[in-house]
Amino acid sequence: MARTRVLIMGAAGRDFHNFNMVFRDNPDFEVVAFTATQIPNIEGRLYPAELAGQLYPQGIRIYPEGELLDLIRELHVDEVVFSYSDVPHSYVMHQASKVLAAGANFRLLGLHATQLRSRKPVVSIGAVRTGSGKSQTTRRVADILRELGYAVAAVRHPMPYGNLITQTAQRFADYDDLDEYQCTIEEREEYEPHLDRGVTVFAGVDYEKILRLAEQEADIILWDGGNNDLPFFKSDLHIVIADPHRPGHESSYHPGEANVRLADVVVLNKVDTANHANVLSVRRAIQAMNPRATIIEAASPLTVEDPTAIKGKRVLVIEDGPTLTHGEMAYGAAWVAAERFGAAEIIDPRPYAVGSISETYGKYPTTGNVLPAMGYGSEQIRELEQTIRNTPADLVLIGTPIDLRRVLKLDKPAQRVRYELQEIGRPTLKDLLLEKFGAKK
Repeated sequence: MARTRVLIMGAAGRDFHNFNMVFRDNPDFEVVAFTATQIPNIEGRLYPAELAGQLYPQGIRIYPEGELLDLIRELHVDEVVFSYSDVPHSYVMHQASKVLAAGANFRLLGLHATQLRSRKPVVSIGAVRTGSGKSQTTRRVADILRELGYAVAAVRHPMPYGNLITQTAQRFADYDDLDEYQCTIEEREEYEPHLDRGVTVFAGVDYEKILRLAEQEADIILWDGGNNDLPFFKSDLHIVIADPHRPGHESSYHPGEANVRLADVVVLNKVDTANHANVLSVRRAIQAMNPRATIIEAASPLTVEDPTAIKGKRVLVIEDGPTLTHGEMAYGAAWVAAERFGAAEIIDPRPYAVGSISETYGKYPTTGNVLPAMGYGSEQIRELEQTIRNTPADLVLIGTPIDLRRVLKLDKPAQRVRYELQEIGRPTLKDLLLEKFGAKK
């Protein structure tokens, strides 16, 4: 029988994992192409033969998603597998409609087909949307588990934007490892806070290999999710973050709604800065979708190195890139700090943006008067630096999870804005983790 010809739509993460789990070495299917979106400079590459397996001695081409319909026709595609995250439900179905009209099947893969089983307990962190607060929740959970006596390894959702072969299975134990693997700003934002706490991070492309490496060093595996994707590992406790600044998104984005329905615990974050009616609205929606989930309310209080330095200044605000782009937020913690501590003006960086930074504003028009910390390669980092130099700011406020002063050459004074998770009331995350795992004996 002829093999089913498959095209996988992705963004250099879930797509590769789905291929590895379902299609690699499977003689019933022939994956004829990947398409790529969301991330700069990933199309036009190959998923290399070294990772694709014996059925693909030439590797698999990665094309821009804009060529999807032409590829279905030219490559005689039978089935399209949608494999990326944090998009509206309507977007998924619009893509499905295009695919169906072109004659191919449209498919989503479920957890039974795509989750790996660990030999160690797994705690997974997911979210309704990008920018809900996964990172600080993951840090909080790691701190609690280590306080309970467990060795923890954080396995990060993939961000393989460079050489896929060298990124097959990566281990990060210190900053030198970040330099060795030429990590992007986005990768550093996720890895450095773990390294600062003494938690080793694993990431890459082949999550079977990655999981087995992590199991050798950890008592408990901590899945650190990306965007609002579902975990790659079967979890013993799935914690999902919801954001009342975006009410209604808990039931209108893919696969964020699936995360809510899967959750054991939902952290309703940012209740200190959200409208109370929105907090109640999101809580009711979560209870309706998943009445068995435990709901924890939490705040993300911010701290600034020197709040007095902000007052009366013209401030350039830099925020976490994915929160502004995929997450569609117009602001973040640094914007809140600028407003709270009396900045005279928040500079609109858009007139000063150059190159791909300017293009980012065009692609993601919901981004407000803030600068997304885009840095997917050395050229984009230079463009980010030039954009900062072009602005007439007196002070740069950095609201990213890492100190960008380590990565960028800034020509202006800078202050860093930090934020950590703070549970409100009971139960707390420690209560639930202690109930689930106990203290290590």
